Amino acid sequence: MQAVIKTGGKQYRVAIGEKINVESLPVEAGAAIEFDTVLLIKSGDSVTVGTPMIVGAKVLATVIENGRGDKVRILKFRRRKHHRKQMGHRQNYTRVEINEIVGA
Repeated sequence: MQAVIKTGGKQYRVAIGEKINVESLPVEAGAAIEFDTVLLIKSGDSVTVGTPMIVGAKVLATVIENGRGDKVRILKFRRRKHHRKQMGHRQNYTRVEINEIVGA
């Protein structure tokens, strides 16, 4: 069974038992979380598509950890102008494990 959920402005295709990184959520590690913005559910050959969401469907997950991603280096350089600017960025994320997909 697979589903497409929306969280943090992004869409994720998930299956039971998968571990995914989503945008940072304000929950502690070990807590249960529920994604109720389900856009699509696929079970075997049957596919249910929401308009735009499936009413009553939800995906239950457990938070594994809150962390930070790898550093991304940003470099701005203009030739012959004595201009060089270097910055870095680390994005926060929440790692979740999908436990159950509940259809409508």
